[in-house]
Amino acid sequence: MSFPASLGRTILLGASRNAWLNRQAARFGMRLGGSRFVAGERLEQFVPIARGLNADGFTLAAAILGEGVTSEAETREVVADYRTLLTAIAGEKLKATVALKLTHLGLAIDEALAETNLRELVEFASALGLFIRIDMEESWYVEPTLRIYRDLRNAGLTNVGVVLQAYLYRTLGDLDDLLPLQPNLRLVKGAYLENPEVAYPRKADVDLAYTRLIERALRGGGFCAIATHDEKAIRHSLAFASANALRSGERFEFQMLYGVRPRLQRQLLAEGYPVRIAAPYGRTWFPYFMRRLAERPANVAFVLGSVLKG
Repeated sequence: MSFPASLGRTILLGASRNAWLNRQAARFGMRLGGSRFVAGERLEQFVPIARGLNADGFTLAAAILGEGVTSEAETREVVADYRTLLTAIAGEKLKATVALKLTHLGLAIDEALAETNLRELVEFASALGLFIRIDMEESWYVEPTLRIYRDLRNAGLTNVGVVLQAYLYRTLGDLDDLLPLQPNLRLVKGAYLENPEVAYPRKADVDLAYTRLIERALRGGGFCAIATHDEKAIRHSLAFASANALRSGERFEFQMLYGVRPRLQRQLLAEGYPVRIAAPYGRTWFPYFMRRLAERPANVAFVLGSVLKG
């Protein structure tokens, strides 16, 4: 499967933004197979799933699904929802961090609005002893996202991290710029359709860039969340960490998506490595769901089977 020019992947990613399909997903709910990758539509459904994953030995990265908002009033509703989630994590004593998208907090409307909303949540999380990670989105959001992250770190807020995407040409430079902050980074390959002018079009090049990104981040200090389901990349990371006397848990952990390669997740945990499961929930789950299908063709077959059965 070529990357990212595969016709199937392009169709699925395009479908994730189709308004009619999103309306049908809202109408039929998880019957379309979303429960494979989404930990419920409401917080009340998420909490028992989170408890179960914690009981199995996993930590969590919780998120409320949703990206585009069109008004400041909507962003205030999102902030309120995240405050409720953070309160629930603390109250339930869940072993969980929180991840969020800045477009969900208003970045597409106004950068200052998104930063104000994020600062409120990071400060609220800090008072609860919790950590928030800023997800990375399309390439045109990279610069403002990193700018906001630096602003919060320079303001003395240490319970906040960010994501870097290996498929962008700029990312190694971004990493070098962030290393003096001793950052907490989540490293991913990248899941959006990007122009070849800004991102590697070939999967082999993305894989190589990802390996280089991991090595440089591990050498540079701070904390590194290696977020991948690519077992080759995982084993390379472990060999590199061992050769450089870097201990998992202190310097790095693995992060994987809820419902994706659960056998590998359990295997890594059994080998003694920390594994954090990214477990999102929310009513606007369809775009996230379609991106998961686009990443791995086997997921499509699973979902079609589920729909036909039920």
